Amino acid sequence: MVLARPGVGQVSGGRPQPWRLRWALPAAAAGCALSLAAWIAVVSGHYLLTWFDLAVYNHGGLLARSSPQRLYSWQLRPGIKFTYPPIAALIFAVTSLVPWAVLKWLVVVASLAALAASIWMTLGALGRTGRTRVAATLGFTAVALWAEPVLHGLGLGQIELLLMALIIWDLCQPDRRWWKGAGIGLAAGLKLTPLIFIPYLLLTGKVRQAAAVSAAFAGTVAIGFAFLPGASDKWWLTGYFLQAGKVGDPASLANQSLFALIARAEHTVRHSTPTYLAVGAVVVVVGLAAAAVLHRRGRPVAGWVTCALTGLLFSPVSWDHHWVWIVPAGILLADAAQRASGAARWALAAAAAGVAVVFGDWPSQVTGPLAFVPRGLLGFFPGRIGDHEKYHLHGLQVIGWNLYVIAGLLMLAAAVAWAARAAPGRAQQVNHPEGGRPDDAARGAPKAQQA
Repeated sequence: MVLARPGVGQVSGGRPQPWRLRWALPAAAAGCALSLAAWIAVVSGHYLLTWFDLAVYNHGGLLARSSPQRLYSWQLRPGIKFTYPPIAALIFAVTSLVPWAVLKWLVVVASLAALAASIWMTLGALGRTGRTRVAATLGFTAVALWAEPVLHGLGLGQIELLLMALIIWDLCQPDRRWWKGAGIGLAAGLKLTPLIFIPYLLLTGKVRQAAAVSAAFAGTVAIGFAFLPGASDKWWLTGYFLQAGKVGDPASLANQSLFALIARAEHTVRHSTPTYLAVGAVVVVVGLAAAAVLHRRGRPVAGWVTCALTGLLFSPVSWDHHWVWIVPAGILLADAAQRASGAARWALAAAAAGVAVVFGDWPSQVTGPLAFVPRGLLGFFPGRIGDHEKYHLHGLQVIGWNLYVIAGLLMLAAAVAWAARAAPGRAQQVNHPEGGRPDDAARGAPKAQQA
């Protein structure tokens, strides 16, 4: 029997474990429970759970069942339409059979579970195991609940968290599984932006997985034509899916994409497309190249996070709730900071904290009836302005109205620098951002990560 020294506990195998690690799990569990309770109190007390987008999904499903010819002409209210591919309408046709009072809470619970699952899988892909992984999942979930994209998406009844979990789950599957990629293909069938992972997989040498994504996506299109031929004709054969304006004003504050940034800067949506395509092409090439290099040099999480960020920037419409991918991005930075030392640790920790600050759903008031109601920092500097002023931004307003885009470009630039340091021919650093030291992959996870 091995006795513990004062202040030290024991773990399996007799290895000593500091008290701070023994208390990490119960502390993280308590923090997660407290965060969830606070979230329930805030969203219920201020009616932040509107399920507005879920209502659009549900009506799309009802139309697919009863009046499919109206699927893309129906409006919930002026300018609010069903804008998703036909396969999505078929899936929502099934969910529309569930009573509305049950469906809306079912989506909330499923989205919260998907958030925790995404964090759990990301940590596993980074090599975290045992109690460390459980405690970190609880801790990151407690923080992620208060990210503006997460909180807003939950309030709208969006499916972004479910799609992110599906994509991460697929990416974390062993390469030997022949169907790996099908999950991403299904996600792309519901919302086209996951198609960015096809060139990423090709660049990383995963041709079979890229083919699986393509096949699954093509299958969703074929199913749409089989069951909703008229709606599929309109969506795919008339160019309807290429019309960014069909989902709302592309220059609005909620759209945090390169296209929106350029449209606001050039004071027009119609004439900003050439500039957007030129800049976007550069971002896609550079972003995917960096993602591929990171993956090939043993940093797969950094690779697919970079790919996802590239997709968010390039997509003509990336609503604020689409930016849920900052959750695995923040975990990646925090994990890298924990493994690093010296100045690198402080720089990475500051970057992780910066992500939390920029994407946090901070309240705009601390007193009065709207005290502590989450609003986030979008459009906050130097004060929220009317939507009609979006083409006349000055000073800090330019930052406030493009906050997520600017943050995404900075993260992409950091990923490019990270990839340049990891490129073949450069000496490897002592601290490996995703697995401890470079030889850890051969030896297994570092001892500090074992439970």
